[in-house]
Amino acid sequence: MYFTSPTKGRMTFEQMMADIMGYITGLPTSAYKIIIGSDSQVKQETCFITAVIVHRLGKGARYYYRKKIQRKIKSLRQKIFYETALSLELGGLIARHFAECGLDDLQVEIHIDVGTHGETRDLIREVVGMVTGSGFQAKIKPEAYGASSVADKHTK
Repeated sequence: MYFTSPTKGRMTFEQMMADIMGYITGLPTSAYKIIIGSDSQVKQETCFITAVIVHRLGKGARYYYRKKIQRKIKSLRQKIFYETALSLELGGLIARHFAECGLDDLQVEIHIDVGTHGETRDLIREVVGMVTGSGFQAKIKPEAYGASSVADKHTK
């Protein structure tokens, strides 16, 4: 599983986590939020992007993303559930890594690409339930910038 850092290029999960740990311990007095969000774009196939954002509150952020190409998915419901599942899978790996490093107080937020306007509104309850049932905080649009702006930027 490889990730891309806009500043450091291609890295493994372990390298990404080491970079994140360095970023957090580099300024330990700051508050941090870990955000994971996925988005997708359907063309001949479906391109899924899952972004990991490390937000140093009030002092900027750093992000990484993973690209996954799947067959063409026409169902919006299936696409949203798959995006949410990708975010949850990565969220679980990251939360476990933080717990192993003694940082289990770091909150991991999952940003879901659904909102109260548009055709995704009927899916909100289910996908938010998936996320909160997995022990994460869920954010939907307009607060879901991890999915709707960071991940979205790399699906094009």
